[in-house]
Amino acid sequence: MPAVIDWDLAVATGVRLVRPGPQVSRDEARQAVAELRRLSREAEGHVKEFTGIDSAPPEEATVVDRPGWIRANVEGFKVVLEPLTEKVGSNMPGIVSAVGSRITGVEVGAVLAFLASRVLGQYELFLPPDPDGNAPTGRLTLVAPNIVHAERELGVDPRDFRLWVCLHEETHRVQFTGVPWLREYLQSQMTEFLTISDLDLSTLLNRMRDVTDAVADAFRGGEGNIIEAIQTPEQKAILDRVTAVMTLVEGHGDYVMDAVGPGVVPSVADIRAKFQRRRGSGSRFDQIIRRLLGLELKMKQYAEGSVFVKSVVAEAGMAGFNRVWTSPNTLPSREEIADPQLWMRRVLGSNALPGQNGSASPNGDEPHRPE
Repeated sequence: MPAVIDWDLAVATGVRLVRPGPQVSRDEARQAVAELRRLSREAEGHVKEFTGIDSAPPEEATVVDRPGWIRANVEGFKVVLEPLTEKVGSNMPGIVSAVGSRITGVEVGAVLAFLASRVLGQYELFLPPDPDGNAPTGRLTLVAPNIVHAERELGVDPRDFRLWVCLHEETHRVQFTGVPWLREYLQSQMTEFLTISDLDLSTLLNRMRDVTDAVADAFRGGEGNIIEAIQTPEQKAILDRVTAVMTLVEGHGDYVMDAVGPGVVPSVADIRAKFQRRRGSGSRFDQIIRRLLGLELKMKQYAEGSVFVKSVVAEAGMAGFNRVWTSPNTLPSREEIADPQLWMRRVLGSNALPGQNGSASPNGDEPHRPE
């Protein structure tokens, strides 16, 4: 079957274009890798105790450099985009596929090169099957050069910053290993999003015009981004559901890292203040690219999701909030993210009573363990 994206070219392009990391000695690099692995395990213990989510046993994070992050994400893209590549590849003439796959390979590589110098870490949710054909549960990856660069740029304590980053990323591992249905739900939504695309020539041309308009809008300082430009109405409904889930998990990660932080990260207030300023900085070109790729939306997700979690925990306790992980039906919608009372009335009903210290149910029961 013809390839829709030349993945080898994507990797080669990304590795060629990515900027080099900060200058560190071999000993400094070895020390940073060892500490990040150790702190990732320490962080998961803090997260599990605070959230009350019974997740898989802790594992050391996979620590990579920028090219390693690019290679890992290409493997993840292959898994996520497989339904679309099968659909497009079977309907596309060979010459069109050959040329198009190289173009998209270069484009994907360029995007990954841009992101590879900015991402501190991530929980890789979609991985290739293992030798037995089983889908791995996921993998926590930390990008050591970016963490070192950020801590130097911010002028913060390296150990504190590294643990703070680990707290956020480990929250995602706890979420997805402690709530097994969450990964399958997200994958099914993404598969549906990709496979309902109408890929006839007329539609593709219209989408290209929409993308062009989005690019022009971004350069004018508007809110247009490529992701929104290529949606059908049916896809928008699915993307709204996916966005709500990602807002929840990202906001939960931000809430946990700051709630746990004061007890284990002495300089957390200084780190958070400086990191927030860093998120809003960057050249105009950098800001345009972030807007086009929907990264500005991701920043809003951190803030909106964190406010949602904080509001629910304040009123219903951690046990009440953990009802969110019961099933897809208890996940908040985008409207409920914006108005936590809507979610509490729908899911908790009369149980939305003030908890005690945000960690126990109103009756003093143990925190809810998601199924």
